[in-house]
Amino acid sequence: MSTPLDIASLIDQERIRPFQWTIFLLCFATTLFDGFDTQAIAYTGPAIVAAFNLAPGDLAPILIAGTLGMTIGAMTLGLVGDRLGRRPALLGGVALFSIASLATAFAHSTPQILVLRFIAGLGMGGCTPVLLALAAEYGPARHRGAIMTGVLLGLPAGAMAGGLLAARMMPAIGWQGVFVVGGAAPLALLVLLWFMLPESLQYLVTRSRDDHRAVRATLARIVSQPLAQDARFAVREGAARASVGALFREGNARNTVAIWAVYFFNWIAWFMFLSWLPTVLKAAGLPAAHAPLGTVVVNAVFIVCAIPLSIVLPKISTRRLLIALLALGIAIAIGLAYAGTSWGLVFTLAGAAGLGIGGQQIALNYLVVGAYPTTLRATATGWAIGMGRVGAIAGSAVGGTFLNMGGPGGFYLMLAVPLAAALLAVIAIRTGEREADPSLATAAH
Repeated sequence: MSTPLDIASLIDQERIRPFQWTIFLLCFATTLFDGFDTQAIAYTGPAIVAAFNLAPGDLAPILIAGTLGMTIGAMTLGLVGDRLGRRPALLGGVALFSIASLATAFAHSTPQILVLRFIAGLGMGGCTPVLLALAAEYGPARHRGAIMTGVLLGLPAGAMAGGLLAARMMPAIGWQGVFVVGGAAPLALLVLLWFMLPESLQYLVTRSRDDHRAVRATLARIVSQPLAQDARFAVREGAARASVGALFREGNARNTVAIWAVYFFNWIAWFMFLSWLPTVLKAAGLPAAHAPLGTVVVNAVFIVCAIPLSIVLPKISTRRLLIALLALGIAIAIGLAYAGTSWGLVFTLAGAAGLGIGGQQIALNYLVVGAYPTTLRATATGWAIGMGRVGAIAGSAVGGTFLNMGGPGGFYLMLAVPLAAALLAVIAIRTGEREADPSLATAAH
């Protein structure tokens, strides 16, 4: 019997083929609609408050329900993706959030909306780790950072496009129409995914060792060299059963704890900053009409920096990059604390925070994909993102307290605390365990 061919090596040696571009575009389209539906409650919140005669604060449980659903979905659907396959997990996630969003348009009470937003959150949160793992496994190592970043940019792109569309649509079709669009469009995408989305090759090999015909047929659409009819395939990593416990075995425990801590503390800082920046700027004396520009500047810099950042990821140590970004974020937070009302400096530093506080979002996902074997990849990504979402809830909740206690300056100084904690966690991550794997040469482990 011939020596098994390593799937990752075969993919790494080739240029990206149209078949792979199709997979990446399908993943991007999924995140695009995911981003739209994630922010749909923000677009429609004021109209829902008016329609059901609510106080503004009554919307908070609905917002929390969606975020809680995304947290649980990220933790559970990633595990499903590792055990049952990327394809069924992704199809299930899209079906869940599209149907729940569509049903929200026909809700007759806020408790119904709350339950439906939780269900939609399960699907939205669960799709991200699964599609990241799938896209990473079909991409050559040298382009993996750019591929993952490009796929993830669908989230802010969908959120921004949804906001623009909602502003035009709601006067004509009401808040219900936003959820009709947010549910019907991904349902149409689900049809394309059903017919066009393949299963992960690495998953097929680790789960179907006796029959490699499907793997050979799919690889024939990627590799230029002919594959023998009796060719056998292998993956570099072991085939440990996917479970949360496996993230703490075989030398993974220290890195798992450290990676979870980095996600948790960085997302505290990022969402504390994003959620409260307009309010903080207004409290510092900026006219209310100009306060939202701070968030626009932050997101614009984040998007502009995302692609160049992803391009350098395969060429440098992810761990060192995270240390540099976190150090930059701490410096920005301290600078903002003493910038006062020098608005040119304030907006410059706020824009820089798109890289110094938000840029970690790009590097962290690349770090996790490289730090775990294929059999644990979606589980590891899902739980790491889930820990990040817990941090997002905490960051959004505590920002107002810090602003009330210390004013704008105190708020910015407190922003440096979770960034410093994330920096210490990155330093604790061990490197070198997977350095022998050339496809993961940049992965800080």
